[in-house]
Amino acid sequence: MNITNSARLSYRLMDEHDAQLLFELDQDPAVMKYINGGIPNSMEDIENIFIPRLNAFSNPSQGWGLWQVNVLDTQQFIGWVLVRPMGFFNGERDDSDLELGWRFKQCTWGKGYATEAASHIAQALSTNPATASFSATALADNLASISIMKKLGMSFIKEYIHRDPLGDMEAVLYRKNLD
Repeated sequence: MNITNSARLSYRLMDEHDAQLLFELDQDPAVMKYINGGIPNSMEDIENIFIPRLNAFSNPSQGWGLWQVNVLDTQQFIGWVLVRPMGFFNGERDDSDLELGWRFKQCTWGKGYATEAASHIAQALSTNPATASFSATALADNLASISIMKKLGMSFIKEYIHRDPLGDMEAVLYRKNLD
């Protein structure tokens, strides 16, 4: 699947050859604050944990994976949008409910790039009749991501405890049904 450019951004699916870009993005403690408490990922983590996970859920024909986001004018890499079935890694996989997630360089925050990218990618993927909804999760105090979820037309579903090897955290789930 290819996704056309949006007003300011271009997209392509990422793979193991993008390890350096993933590493660079994860070096900013502010970017990592709501992921793991602000600890930059090592290149070893990218290569041995992140890339194998990415390979596990990537499905180019379905549009699942990490969509690299670049500024059209400069082709600068600014972040990514994740697309995969909800529950992919916890045994509750639902291919009709696609999880959206995002991670962007701090220098781009507040410029609407994450909302533009996630909205454009969701719109492209919503043409698949097998897709019934889009969902997103965030830590309960990640107000910026929750704001993006609301801008995408998602509604609050529940608060829950996100189970993670780094520790359990209070999270929220939002969803948009494609009726």
